[in-house]
Amino acid sequence: MPAWALLVLQFIVTAAAVLAVLTGFWALVIRPYLDRKVAELVAVSEEIEPRVARGVKAGVADSLRELPENAWDGTVKESTRQFLKFGSGIFENGLSSLLGSAADLERRRQQERGPTANSEEVMPK
Repeated sequence: MPAWALLVLQFIVTAAAVLAVLTGFWALVIRPYLDRKVAELVAVSEEIEPRVARGVKAGVADSLRELPENAWDGTVKESTRQFLKFGSGIFENGLSSLLGSAADLERRRQQERGPTANSEEVMPK
């Protein structure tokens, strides 16, 4: 047998032996270990969500119990007062209370043009 054929045969036999050892190690050692770890992680992850939900509910309930009664009154009254003031402003002044009146728009235009602009040219009669 020629020397090159012996080298090729030696390479093939070595590759097959290494592949067989690695496959056996994977199938007999690594794969079962990974399967056990994944099963543990799945079991733990299924327990986490109910615990978190219970903890959040308990924490919110405790926080609400610890708040004094007058804390709710002041917050609600102030926000209601601001809302009513805003609503009455819109009702009384229309949308111009939000957007501004025509005079406000003219003043803004004059300020954008600068102080040299003639006010008679800007304001139509």
